[in-house]
Amino acid sequence: MQSDDSTHRASPPRTVGGYRELLAIAVPLVLSSSTQSLMHVVDRIFMTWHSKEAVAAALPAGILFWSFLSLPLGIVSYTNAFVAQYDGAKQPGRVAAAIWHAIYVALAFGFALIPFALLAGPLFDLVGHEASIRTLETEYFVSLSWGAVFALLPAALCCFFSGRGRAGIVLAVNATSVVVNAVLDPIFIFGWGPFPELGMCGAAIATNVANGFATVCYLALLMRSEARVTYGFWNHWRFDRRLMGELLRFGGPSGLQMFVDVAGFTAFIMIVGWIGKHELAATNIAFNLNNLAFTPVLGLGVAVSTLVGQRIGEGRPDIAEMSVRKAFVLAGGGMLLCGGVYVLAPQLLLAPYALRADGEHFSEIRRVVVVLLRFVALYSFFDAMVIVFGSAVRAAGDTTFSMLATFSCAWGLLVLPTYLTWKIYGPNLFWSWVWCSIYVIVLGFVFQRRFQSGRWKTMSIVHHTRLPLPETPL
Repeated sequence: MQSDDSTHRASPPRTVGGYRELLAIAVPLVLSSSTQSLMHVVDRIFMTWHSKEAVAAALPAGILFWSFLSLPLGIVSYTNAFVAQYDGAKQPGRVAAAIWHAIYVALAFGFALIPFALLAGPLFDLVGHEASIRTLETEYFVSLSWGAVFALLPAALCCFFSGRGRAGIVLAVNATSVVVNAVLDPIFIFGWGPFPELGMCGAAIATNVANGFATVCYLALLMRSEARVTYGFWNHWRFDRRLMGELLRFGGPSGLQMFVDVAGFTAFIMIVGWIGKHELAATNIAFNLNNLAFTPVLGLGVAVSTLVGQRIGEGRPDIAEMSVRKAFVLAGGGMLLCGGVYVLAPQLLLAPYALRADGEHFSEIRRVVVVLLRFVALYSFFDAMVIVFGSAVRAAGDTTFSMLATFSCAWGLLVLPTYLTWKIYGPNLFWSWVWCSIYVIVLGFVFQRRFQSGRWKTMSIVHHTRLPLPETPL
């Protein structure tokens, strides 16, 4: 005769693994990611209004900063999977301990990245963009570097909520921080009121302040009784060498994957910048508009990570598979819809950028962006495969494969082919974007096949880290 527990597992509630459960977590996270995407769009719009050099310099400097940040960001973000699996396994003390160790990683790397600001000038000199662009790239990179710790801490703290499916809290904090950024952007960039005109440096300062505000909000929320009593959050701050080792063991490859991916695109952007500032500005705007579709699907990917982690922790991977397939239907459909907008209404998307930009210079940028958006429409659907299926296998602990697959595709299908094409045939923006599209399409199929293999169903983080911890609340 089956136990109550086995009966429960054999006949889960109808909502488990269904669209209702998925949307309850995904919708706030999608909206949260959308607000972050909107923040970057607003930044670029203000920079476009400021000068064509500013918008050309923003992407290389910003993506280089994220290259340095991506390794620790990938590690602390992977705490979401730890929290989800521990929560599914009913180990609240381990949930709290995992967040504390993510905080330690964020603080250590955040302060360690500040000295890299000293390398900004030589790095951008090495890249070899125009002198006017290099100056702004250096300025933006240095300003962002001073706020690295505030870029990492919210990513660590939000996992306490997103990993348990409390996505509405993440949405509220992110939306509020985006409003802070949007208010401060024009004040610091253009020098409104008593503030001096700071240009790109002002945009970076606004971003840093908004991230600091989000950090304060999360810390305030962690003072509530749910965190203090149910999870004993403030009681589990002690450093645990073994838990940190497990976080680095699983989160390290996830962080390396993010680094390889971002570094690959960084190299791609730097190569494109060799053509000229018009092409670089056009690529910046195209990627910026791509984020309108890409970033919300990242939110759906976090929801997939949460649900897969919880089901793995409960020992029900088949239910997780149902959730992932439904998530891909939503993500793929959304990407196809956005792709149609990129092809059919590019002028509508570009209208805010042109509003106060130099008409003569922007007309040339506009012409190039319209073409690039067709590439974005081509690969967007496959980006959904990368995000959804990749999030699923990583949440189970399959992070080493994800890292190796991303490395092979990023450098074998994006960076090296683009560079060799230029060396043999000369600079060509069209072929650069062809290789970019091939990279995303192939990586999408790689993660789909890995998911379909089912190997991720046999993996678990919790089984590696069932360590004794006091569960006594404060």
